[in-house]
Amino acid sequence: MRMRLTPRDSSFFDLLTASAEHLVTGSKLLAELLGADRKTRKEIAKQLSDTEHDADEATHAIMRRLNQTFVTPFDRDDIYELASALDDCMDFMEEAADLIVLYRIEELPARVADQVQVLERAAELTCEAMPRLRTMKDLSDYWVEVNRLENQADKVHRKLLAQLFDEITDPIELMKLKEVVEILEHAADAFEKVANTVETIVLKES
Repeated sequence: MRMRLTPRDSSFFDLLTASAEHLVTGSKLLAELLGADRKTRKEIAKQLSDTEHDADEATHAIMRRLNQTFVTPFDRDDIYELASALDDCMDFMEEAADLIVLYRIEELPARVADQVQVLERAAELTCEAMPRLRTMKDLSDYWVEVNRLENQADKVHRKLLAQLFDEITDPIELMKLKEVVEILEHAADAFEKVANTVETIVLKES
């Protein structure tokens, strides 16, 4: 670990953790929405939208802090990239929920729940990892597992696409379901980007 002779603003670790906590809330709401009826889905989607707004504010708080701080705990650009990547995770989850409601999708394929389960686990791991950035220790298991989860998500995604094209005959319904499935895949990719960013930060600081 490199020696630093100047004081660092450690509030960034708390801000990044707070941002990741919103991802846990969002992923759980998304999982809850899948099994709900149409009316309840609207209510849950509203809760998820509110969580997304809270996550946006958490991101803005990090950016404001960056502008106010001369010495950051690690590279300024890396903090910006990490905060932005966390925000992308929430944006994709909120978008998927919003589309399910707006498109009035009655029934989702069972494998969509598998996609969301991956997101839930990735969110939990991400939230657990953020406080460990203080010491830059015990983080390799985190990015290895998130990368494994993203590979799992890729396999589920491919099977889902094959299932949709095989079973859905209505082209409009196919388009709606395919878009939701694609957005959920983007969310899994976004969690992997967070993990890759953390790995880069740790390697730079070691």
